[in-house]
Amino acid sequence: MASTEGLQAYEEEKVLLSLPKEKGWAARHLYLFQDFWCPSNFIEGVNNFQKHFQAKDSDVIVSSFPKSGTTWLKALTFSIFNRKRFSSFDNHPLLTSNSHELVPFLDFIFHGDNIQHKLSYLSNMTEPRVFGTHFPFPSLSNSINESNCKILYICRNPFDTFVSFWIFANKSNPDSLHKLTMEEALENYCKGIIGFGPTWEHMLGYWKESIATPNKVLFLNYEVLKEDFNFYVISVAEFLDCPFTEEEESNGVIESISNLCSFEKMKNLEVNKSGTFDRNFEKKYLFRKGEIGDWVNYFSPAMRDKLSQTMEEKLGGSGLSFKTCS
Repeated sequence: MASTEGLQAYEEEKVLLSLPKEKGWAARHLYLFQDFWCPSNFIEGVNNFQKHFQAKDSDVIVSSFPKSGTTWLKALTFSIFNRKRFSSFDNHPLLTSNSHELVPFLDFIFHGDNIQHKLSYLSNMTEPRVFGTHFPFPSLSNSINESNCKILYICRNPFDTFVSFWIFANKSNPDSLHKLTMEEALENYCKGIIGFGPTWEHMLGYWKESIATPNKVLFLNYEVLKEDFNFYVISVAEFLDCPFTEEEESNGVIESISNLCSFEKMKNLEVNKSGTFDRNFEKKYLFRKGEIGDWVNYFSPAMRDKLSQTMEEKLGGSGLSFKTCS
């Protein structure tokens, strides 16, 4: 008699064979699954997450398209939400642990067997629980939508997102690029063929939900966040229903969190310079420059025109826009 695991693997293989498939440039293959391009090794996790994850009203979900400020927003959310537990900024968990270790990806938790063990781990986590995900909004579990949990989403100018993703993929696993040139990769990017893409649908899903349910979803812009970080530290705290007190403000807690979560501070921490997290991703590749407009050092005029036209076609009329540096 076939084992449960064997039957599950057989069913998953049948699902994969039925899906549109494209060659990836940050993953070997991508499959069009639930209307987004999903790396093959994530499909099992998506299914298990949707079937088994039970959100709690106190949960916070940090969501993003890859290379849009995920590591940064995880650190910010963790430090704001847990500032009562970890009031010392000289002995803070972020000084000794990467934010991906403190705010685990739901994408990875539900990959593999031992679902009951994973559910036990989740139920025993200290509350409030904070998770991360790259899943598009329509692919979140029903329990997230039905609960009173909060969702923080960060987006970034697609020009810089593309360059950051390209360099991260190249460094992390150069063999997976399948000899795609940067121009060829951009062609796929504009078609939406990238892990968790199309980028436009990913952003618009959360953008529209933030307009429909502003108390549920807070939509943040990487570039705007960088320009006035302290303001958005306050905004995130208010959104999470844990606003700063007058005493905290006078004691410099907001500034302490801003300094702790600054790109420069996190990049230079020893814990973020070596070692791996989740599926053996190198921590040292998480932080590159964090600059706005660095894409101009990589794009040809033709590439710029191509992506600009695509953004106008996909985002025009949505109210979601980005400044493009010349």
